[in-house]
Amino acid sequence: MFEMETHISCLFPEILAIIFSYLDVKDKGRVAQVCAAWKDASYHKSVWRGVEAKLHLRRANPSLFPSLQTRGIKKVQILSLRRSLSYVIQGMPHIESLNLCGCFNLTDNGLGHAFVQDIPSLRVLNLSLCKQITDSSLGRIAQYLKNLEVLELGGCSNITNTGLLLIAWGLHRLKSLNLRSCRHVSDVGIGHLSGMTRSAAEGCLSLEKLTLQDCQKLTDLSLKHVSKGLNKLKVLNLSFCGGISDAGMIHLSHMTHLCSLNLRSCDNISDTGIMHLAMGSLRLSGLDVSFCDKIGDQSLAYIAQGLYQLKSLSLCSCHISDDGINRMVRQMHELKTLNIGQCVRITDKGLELIADHLTQLTGIDLYGCTKITKRGLERITQLPCLKVLNLGLWQMTESERVR
Repeated sequence: MFEMETHISCLFPEILAIIFSYLDVKDKGRVAQVCAAWKDASYHKSVWRGVEAKLHLRRANPSLFPSLQTRGIKKVQILSLRRSLSYVIQGMPHIESLNLCGCFNLTDNGLGHAFVQDIPSLRVLNLSLCKQITDSSLGRIAQYLKNLEVLELGGCSNITNTGLLLIAWGLHRLKSLNLRSCRHVSDVGIGHLSGMTRSAAEGCLSLEKLTLQDCQKLTDLSLKHVSKGLNKLKVLNLSFCGGISDAGMIHLSHMTHLCSLNLRSCDNISDTGIMHLAMGSLRLSGLDVSFCDKIGDQSLAYIAQGLYQLKSLSLCSCHISDDGINRMVRQMHELKTLNIGQCVRITDKGLELIADHLTQLTGIDLYGCTKITKRGLERITQLPCLKVLNLGLWQMTESERVR
């Protein structure tokens, strides 16, 4: 009988590749420098699956894109753009994800030179905070990126309804669209996306996620368009949209696929709006009405009646009290996250009700709840599934510290 000495150098390249796939990006690069065998294994495409290359595009580097292609990398984030964007597109013909977030110097001209033919592989494009981009670029995108599924335009404040018409004309496979702070967008543009102008554009009827945060020109008419045309929508963010009101909630209340609704800081949403949502056919798992000053205890009663399947509920700075908590907790069997930070009327009594009935809670935010004491907190910390407890501004009194 003889013993075989085993050493890591004896491992098959396929086994090494599996091990290397668990390393972070820097370490993946380092193992390639150990020896020839490890270098070969580290170039296996399975090692780099899903990795996003983060690049500063400055000097010409002829080996850059061949190196990325050899590794099978198809996702790129450009951290700074000192060269032409077409340099990237030509170097990576099978690119799947392009992140240009914060490339302030990207212009319509630069994007126009890069997108000159179909790029069927590109699924994700992030142009957030590319503030020089206008509708002209959206025309190029709609023409040449027909398979795009995710388009991020947050902070692109020069985009107008015309740009949305172009998107609605060309990007029929779009699943996620972010228009945060696109201040010129109005109900007309949302109508284009929702297929209300079929003679000109079919619409983005496959949208599952739509972010309209801080689009100040939008009114309830936009919500009517969305409810009529975007039947597959799962996530809708309307935070800081001051122009929408309770009446708009009637339109949203029958969107059966909607899972998450963000109404944070929508100043005109009140208990009546929550009533409309609760009386519809919604199956929401997430609702955020934080900083909606007109929402109080009555909303919690409506939520218990019609939105009892919620897993996450945010009520930060709403005018709710222990009485509202009492009217809600017995029905909310699936609630896992409750944010009631800065709800200054909540006392230990409210915390006791939460501790007794919301036994599935994994996270609770009590930041700035100034009327709670050590006694209430002790009850909360006994929740069996609790992992996250945010106290923030809460402080024990001197007498409690002494104990």
